[in-house]
Amino acid sequence: MGEKAVPTLRRRRVKRSCPSCGPEPGGQEKKGRGNPISVQLFPPELVEHIISFLPVRDVIALGQTCHYFHEVCDAEGVWRRICRRLSPRLREQGSGVRPWKRAAILNYTKGLYFQAFGGRRRCLSKSVAPLLAHGYRRFLPTKDHVFILDYVGTLFFLKNALVSSTLGQIQWKRACRYVVLCRGAKDFASDPRCDTVYRKYLYVLATREQPGVVGTTSSRACDCVEVYLQSSGQRVFKMTFHHSMSFKQIVLVGQETQRALLLLTEEGKIYSLVVNETQLDQPRSYTVQLALRKVSRCLPHLRVTCMASNQSSTLYITDQGGVYFEVHTPGVYRDLFGTLQAFDPLDQQMPLALSLPAKILFCALGYNHLGLVDEFGRIFMQGNNRYGQLGTGDKMDRGEPTQVHYLQCPIALWCGLNHSLVLSQGSDFSKELLGCGCGAGGRLPGWPKGSASFVKLHVKVPLCACSLCSTRECLYMLSSHDIEHYPAYRDLPASRVVGSPEPSLGTGAPQDPGGAARACEEYLSQIHSCPTLQDRMEKMKEIVGWMPLMAAQKDFFWEALDMLQRAAGSVGPGPSTPES
Repeated sequence: MGEKAVPTLRRRRVKRSCPSCGPEPGGQEKKGRGNPISVQLFPPELVEHIISFLPVRDVIALGQTCHYFHEVCDAEGVWRRICRRLSPRLREQGSGVRPWKRAAILNYTKGLYFQAFGGRRRCLSKSVAPLLAHGYRRFLPTKDHVFILDYVGTLFFLKNALVSSTLGQIQWKRACRYVVLCRGAKDFASDPRCDTVYRKYLYVLATREQPGVVGTTSSRACDCVEVYLQSSGQRVFKMTFHHSMSFKQIVLVGQETQRALLLLTEEGKIYSLVVNETQLDQPRSYTVQLALRKVSRCLPHLRVTCMASNQSSTLYITDQGGVYFEVHTPGVYRDLFGTLQAFDPLDQQMPLALSLPAKILFCALGYNHLGLVDEFGRIFMQGNNRYGQLGTGDKMDRGEPTQVHYLQCPIALWCGLNHSLVLSQGSDFSKELLGCGCGAGGRLPGWPKGSASFVKLHVKVPLCACSLCSTRECLYMLSSHDIEHYPAYRDLPASRVVGSPEPSLGTGAPQDPGGAARACEEYLSQIHSCPTLQDRMEKMKEIVGWMPLMAAQKDFFWEALDMLQRAAGSVGPGPSTPES
């Protein structure tokens, strides 16, 4: 009935205005056109069936035209049909208040994009999308391949993401095939170093049904950690925990011979065990001991909500927004805190509390620097700043969290070896990628010399990008929109909205909420300090990247500055003397 209804309705004249708003103005009927009929007179099931054939983008646009179409396009029946058309193999509704709409949009917006740093091709590419995947929750690139976890716990193994050419160079292409690595996965991790060449094994935290007592048919769900070879997907090791222990996150820390697995329970406690990776591929049995981590043993009142780690440190965020740190080497400790005064080499698991002005929502941890985002959307950076990876405009190390004032409300934050990336959204809902630090190897596209401040990178960001990751060879961005993931940022109280950390009190000057005037004065002083016209043009390009402008405005200023720079260069080099 639905397939024949569409051409039949095309022969009838239908009102284009909202049926609840009355007839169209100037409603005299033209001869030979017949009487107009209202869409509202059709059965709701027929209208929903017709609308379900539209693309998702058109369904959203149609729902914004009037109140009637808003209710029809928002019906679960429409989204159930759309979801079954997008993912015919999806048998379950999913979860949430609006399960079918959530599932349809998750599968419509899912995608993994990457841009290679080397080679001639400098554009964004999209990998193959597994048909069985129910949205994309998180991903991890390894030495040869990419792993993706969806919202129902299926871990996918995307193969052939890169190949080696005859000249010995790495050539990137989109993943041409995929397999299901395992099901029932909760989380996964690999070597925490930025260089993917060290990621030989993949550790998967999963739930498995275990047989019960001998002589009975009952079974219990137990959490386990399975270890796979990233090159082939072969499972080489498995450890199963008691059914009373339920975990939700896994991270790794340390070197291969003393690899520590940190497991976060549903109650917010941290357990750890040590594995020697160099012996995992040998056919023998191991006995590992699960122990309560010191942060949960010494501070039992803390409830940890998430963890982050690198090869020599671990960061914990509590449910109250507090941040605690473990640093295991003196060099990294000095980079992060500027001193070795409180470092104890005999007690490396002692948690250190960071002093912060507000509740922290999420973080990013690099080798010797870190980034924190609080509940008001402010970004704080700390650690080594030799390459300008903190984005503070200089190359001075910071031994405590320092706010980056010109950036707010990021979608995602990434700290690499000596650079940092921020995924942000403009007022026109367009997304852009900002970066700072070392630009060698193309890791900051468009800024090969790097930058001590966050500048807009020459990357076309997908509309629904939600997370990112950068390796030595490639930049990755994950796209998947969850309608139940609302913005968690709060508005900063008026008494705390200032342009600098130490506002002047008692003055009669009007309040400058964003600190725009003070920032512009600082920008002018930086331009004035440049010795040549060429340097001033380059500095002006950086400043445009710092300013909170829309993407179209920034592109306009950059194009204009490029035109002026080319015009100045065509006149002739001339003497490069400083200007007064």
